[in-house]
Amino acid sequence: MAFDGVTIAGMVWEMNRELIGSRLYKIAQPEEDELLLTFKTKEGQKKLLISADASLPLLYFTSDNKPSPMTAPNFCMLLRKHLQNARVLDITQPGLERIVQLHFEHLNEMGDLCQKKLIIEIMGKHSNIIFCDDKDTIIDSIKHISAMVSSVREVLPGKPYFIANTQDKLDALTCNKEAFFTAIKAKPQPVFKALYGSFSGISPILAQEVCFTASIDADLPTAGLSPEDYNRLYQAFSAMIQQIKQGHFSPVVAYEGKQPVEYAVTSLSVYSDAILVPFESISQLLETYYSERNSLSRIRQKSADLRRVTQTLLERDIKKYDLQLKQMEDTEKRETYRIYGELLNTYGYSAAPGAKSIEVDNYYTNEKLTIPLDPTLTAIENAKKYFDKYGKLKRTYEALVDLTKTVKEEIDHLDSILSAMDIAQKEEDLVQIKEEMTLCGYIRRKGPANQKKVKITSKPMHYVSSDGFHMYVGKNNLQNDELTFQFATGNDWWFHAKGMPGSHVVVKMEGAEELPDRAFEEAGALAAYYSKGREMGKVEIDYIQKKHVKKPAGAKPGFVVYYTNYSLVATADISGLTIV
Repeated sequence: MAFDGVTIAGMVWEMNRELIGSRLYKIAQPEEDELLLTFKTKEGQKKLLISADASLPLLYFTSDNKPSPMTAPNFCMLLRKHLQNARVLDITQPGLERIVQLHFEHLNEMGDLCQKKLIIEIMGKHSNIIFCDDKDTIIDSIKHISAMVSSVREVLPGKPYFIANTQDKLDALTCNKEAFFTAIKAKPQPVFKALYGSFSGISPILAQEVCFTASIDADLPTAGLSPEDYNRLYQAFSAMIQQIKQGHFSPVVAYEGKQPVEYAVTSLSVYSDAILVPFESISQLLETYYSERNSLSRIRQKSADLRRVTQTLLERDIKKYDLQLKQMEDTEKRETYRIYGELLNTYGYSAAPGAKSIEVDNYYTNEKLTIPLDPTLTAIENAKKYFDKYGKLKRTYEALVDLTKTVKEEIDHLDSILSAMDIAQKEEDLVQIKEEMTLCGYIRRKGPANQKKVKITSKPMHYVSSDGFHMYVGKNNLQNDELTFQFATGNDWWFHAKGMPGSHVVVKMEGAEELPDRAFEEAGALAAYYSKGREMGKVEIDYIQKKHVKKPAGAKPGFVVYYTNYSLVATADISGLTIV
């Protein structure tokens, strides 16, 4: 679903209801392209999240706090200087443009009453947050856009602010019947495309909703519409616009199974076969729908450098491992050379001088064996040559056994780090992964040697089974070690996906004598879901009491051994579990 002009109209209506007359109490900039504004209202504090992220621009009220940098960015400091304790006069939207204008009133340094505007543009990769004076001159913006970046409009301090008209669309709020018919007929396209292509703020899904309400096939070409069709289409369109003008919004999310597939701030009758879940407010809808996507998007961005380092190391080790396996294949002839040497020492006296081979009885197999000879050497010298080859290949094999084991362990470890990045939910989870990579020597610790380490605040995930048993899931290798060897006790049950990277899952017994079958299945589902086999559907899970799990000396973080275990096949579905 696009964050379209109608959604923004709903947010503007909601913001006017909540914020008019309030004071701007706190200004924070948690991310380089994001603001968190806290307002003091009669009903208490209200927090407004504004994101100009190119991949996911957003605007909604939230109850969550986000950690801010120790030193506030310049744009944040500028807003604090001008707008701290400023009063909200009005909140407007030009037509159905994806633009919100917050009008503030404040006292300047001389004590005079002044007005400023904070303009939020929700326009995909062109999203921005722009701070202007009362004459629409740009004071600053969260993103600077020079003439080298955009030939349409510069967004720089001192430049005039204006809305760039690049799409040549009509304003749906002021469009009359005649203009509506003219715009639609001018576009020889499917009806829904003609709708969202003609009017600003209308997204494809809303255009399809209008067609559905008018009982018109959305994919029908506009040339195929009858005069009655045009009338029904305009009536449906006009009814939706009237609801927007009156502030009659009905936020709803359409679910197919357990997956949200679409949302709207008006009705979604077009999704007649989906489960429609209503929300009390547009902010609640947006926060629910986008919070996970926004979080995952941020985590992906934050982990990009760590992921790149890990991927590079992994690819290097895989190449090294493949080369070592090929070298090991070449050492398989070593026993043949040893037998050649022994048999030449035994039967070499019968070899004719200058012979290129000799046939002897192989007393290991009781069969005839032909041994190639170097005709320039005696039989004893040929025997010594074969023993030298055998010795060299034997030493190579013995060295490769240790090397391949070490490289394979490192491959498994790096693979587990990538898996931990995939399940990381918050920024503090990445801090612990980075600490693990530093401890293992994959990356260098920046700063002076005596620099204070970053405090680790990430904790294992905590679920409760249907029978009330507490289940814990490690998010990375350091947490896995801590969970298994410091937190779990001897009779607690331990679960892990068989033969692949994944989280350690511990079920606390807390004095209970037995674990119900359903708890085993749910713990197995957790181990499957938080493993590399999540997308496989069914995953084989090893489980055992913690007292039988051991960590070899010098082993990589997260690596354990066990010699007797049970197994079950689990489905990676944890939708029925409660997270604490």
